[in-house]
Amino acid sequence: MVKKKNKGFTTAEEILNKSYGKPGTKKREKFREEAYAYYLSEILKSRRLELGISQEEVANRVGKKRPYISRVENGEDVRISNFVQIANALELTFDIKPIKKKKRV
Repeated sequence: MVKKKNKGFTTAEEILNKSYGKPGTKKREKFREEAYAYYLSEILKSRRLELGISQEEVANRVGKKRPYISRVENGEDVRISNFVQIANALELTFDIKPIKKKKRV
């Protein structure tokens, strides 16, 4: 694969490599996991706000305490089983699909 030089620009990949190491390194994987946790937590928080319900109401719907919902919304404690349960309480679905592989030329 030929890499094009972007005159005067730094790519996101270059920034990530410099800050967190190359893909597959422990530091990069930790960053990736934290980024996904944050992303998923933002989806839940945005949906809760869209529905106009409190963290307390979400907690009641899933049988948890409000501080736990706060931790989830801050990306601090996002277990898949709890994520799905909270997503369902917020009228969201969670689908797992095969990754479409890119065709190489």
